Amino acid sequence: MVTYLAYVVLVVAFVSERIAELVVSERHARSMLARGAIEHGRDHYPAMVLLHVALLVGCLVEPLLAHRPFVAALAFPMLVVCLAAQALRWWSIRSLGERWSTRVIVPLFSSRVVRGPYRFLRHPNYVAVVAEGIALPLVHSAWSTALSFTLMNALVLAVRIRVEDRALDVEAAR
Repeated sequence: MVTYLAYVVLVVAFVSERIAELVVSERHARSMLARGAIEHGRDHYPAMVLLHVALLVGCLVEPLLAHRPFVAALAFPMLVVCLAAQALRWWSIRSLGERWSTRVIVPLFSSRVVRGPYRFLRHPNYVAVVAEGIALPLVHSAWSTALSFTLMNALVLAVRIRVEDRALDVEAAR
C-alpha cells in the first residue's frame, strides 16, 4: 500500500503539471488570438482532453481495482521515461514560446519552428505524450490503462497531427 500511495503522489504531481500547462496554454492562446491568429480543429479537442483525463484516472483506479502489483524492475525505468518525457515536453513548450498551446492556434504569417527539439523531431511534444501515456501507468503495472490510452491516443494524434500540419502549411503558404 505504501508503493500505491507514493504512486498517487506521482500521479497528483502529473495532474499539477497538466494544470500548469493549461494555465500557460490559455495565456498563450489569448495572446495569439488577440493578434489575429486562427484556431483550427476544435472538433477533436474535447476528445483529446477527455482521453488525457481518462489516462490520469486510469492510473489511479486500475492498480486498486485490478490489484496490480508494484514491480520495481518495471517501475523505476518507467519513472525515468516519465521524467524524460516531462523534460522533452517543457523543452518543446519553451522552444515554441508564445506559439505553444494545447489548442491548434496558428499565428498569421508564421512558419514552422525549427529550434530546440523541433530541429530533430517534427512533433516532439507528441513524442512526450506517447512516452508518458505508456510509462506513467506502467510505474504501477497499470498495463490496461497504458494499452488503451496508447491505442486511443494514436487515433486522436492521427487527427491532431493532420489538422496541425494542414494549418501550418496553409499559413506558411501565405
